[in-house]
Amino acid sequence: MDARPTTTEPERSGGCMVAVVGPSGAGKDTLMAYAARFFEGRDDVVFARRIITRNAAAGGEDHDGVSEAEFEALEKAGRFAVSWGAHGLRYGIPVETKSAMAKGQLIVANGSRSALARFKDTYPSLVVINITASLDVLAARLEARGRETREEILRRLERSSLTVTGDYEVVTIDNSGALADAGRALVEALNGCLASHAIG
Repeated sequence: MDARPTTTEPERSGGCMVAVVGPSGAGKDTLMAYAARFFEGRDDVVFARRIITRNAAAGGEDHDGVSEAEFEALEKAGRFAVSWGAHGLRYGIPVETKSAMAKGQLIVANGSRSALARFKDTYPSLVVINITASLDVLAARLEARGRETREEILRRLERSSLTVTGDYEVVTIDNSGALADAGRALVEALNGCLASHAIG
């Protein structure tokens, strides 16, 4: 059973949290890596490194892998600003992101649509970037991973929503085409957050 998301109390600040969300196969990790290279060396933009109950060598996003027991100990010690469970794993955003936001920095984190309410409770200024792609593109990418058949993937995708529901400021980026196009769109969205929140 998935763990219940937890949060700490929000801090008022001039910074902003950007939660990047989207379905499996949308390319969140790849686009975030693209944006991280663009903003490399910038003190006003921080890409949060998640703590996950998964081996750090398992591939996918760059993260800190911990055991279930280690995760629970960190959670009890208040080391997470937000934590949640999904797909049999547990995820945590480091509590240091709150102090970075208090300094006026833009924080970019790989989030989850199921945990957005917790993000909003924790970070007073939140922008959601929803990465999407066409069903055919998502299915092809997931099929290439070799974990499910194309038919199973399509059935699962058709049952899931690609939109974000709730009272959030949302920017949607379609990553069905060239990586550079979606990457530039993400960089543009982050620059827009920097400008609108007067950071830097």
